[in-house]
Amino acid sequence: MPAPGTGVPGVLPPVVPPPGQPSSPGVPSRGQRPDLPPGATGQPRPAGQADPLPARRLEDVQRDRRTFRQGDRTVIQEPGRVIIEEGGRTIIRHDETERFRSPGRAYRSERRGRDLVNVYDGPDGTQIITTIGPEGNLLRRSRRYRDGREVVIIDNAFDRPVGSVGGYYVDVPPPVVRMPRERYIVDAGSAPQEMIDEVLVAPPVARIDRRYTLDQIRYSPNLRAQMPSVDVNSISFDSGSWAVRPDQVQQLAGIAEGIRRALAANANEVFLIEGHTDAVGPPVDNLSLSDRRATSVAEILSQNFQIPPENLTTQGYGEQNLKVATQGPSEANRRVTVRRITPLLSGQNQQQQ
Repeated sequence: MPAPGTGVPGVLPPVVPPPGQPSSPGVPSRGQRPDLPPGATGQPRPAGQADPLPARRLEDVQRDRRTFRQGDRTVIQEPGRVIIEEGGRTIIRHDETERFRSPGRAYRSERRGRDLVNVYDGPDGTQIITTIGPEGNLLRRSRRYRDGREVVIIDNAFDRPVGSVGGYYVDVPPPVVRMPRERYIVDAGSAPQEMIDEVLVAPPVARIDRRYTLDQIRYSPNLRAQMPSVDVNSISFDSGSWAVRPDQVQQLAGIAEGIRRALAANANEVFLIEGHTDAVGPPVDNLSLSDRRATSVAEILSQNFQIPPENLTTQGYGEQNLKVATQGPSEANRRVTVRRITPLLSGQNQQQQ
């Protein structure tokens, strides 16, 4: 693993304020990590300490943003998120343990060497173990059963393969899709449940020759495109908000049912929840909103439909992957996308049975 501060894209760098600028609340001083909650930054959370008060709307995020230059990169830190701009690419990273800290759910954190291990107790006696590296990146997530068996769900720590750029971007050609487009990108609002179920267990559209890390999948659009997906355009968010309104929750019922059926066949499936926006507004705002909305959708799937949080991971892309090529308002571009990424994580090509 690269040492902190070596300039490798996709790794949370230590943020150093400009010369002469003192640290202020929410701004790390020299050598500290960007302002992510404990559990993402390698800092254990004291027993009984509550989460910090989260931002509620975009204006809260904008008010508390801090931007720094660090070598060839720009680092934008905001409540619960860090945005890194480098080499013509922009990514956003968030606290990988946030969704597990629901009220009434027991968890604890402990230091193991340079890593932070978060253990969450499930209602059925299982434990979900999430290991966070010193740069704040997810290294591994596993499930430990009551009999002591432990199954790795996400391994994000194995060596970077040859051909990757900066440890997360994989330059692969776009897949050749031979199936009808409406079965490759399914519209959850109009598709029958059977079609949603089918796409959430479908194999890659092209052969996968090896396994990839979660970060490589997140930040490599052509790699993600190997997997069919379901688009949810029907959820309406209030302007500047990422909260899913109560009257919108049922829009996710079909997705939840499809994931539930997939997990009944394989309890270790992993689904990526993606947030996308149109191109209206500042790109940084769109990126932050999309990432927070993806997290909100994942939380609804777990809290309202009992989808285990360990089987979900989230990422926002803002306006980076427009479905319709327009710089104006577009409902088609404002969407949440769900895709099964287990074959990419495991390097397996078969359809789930």
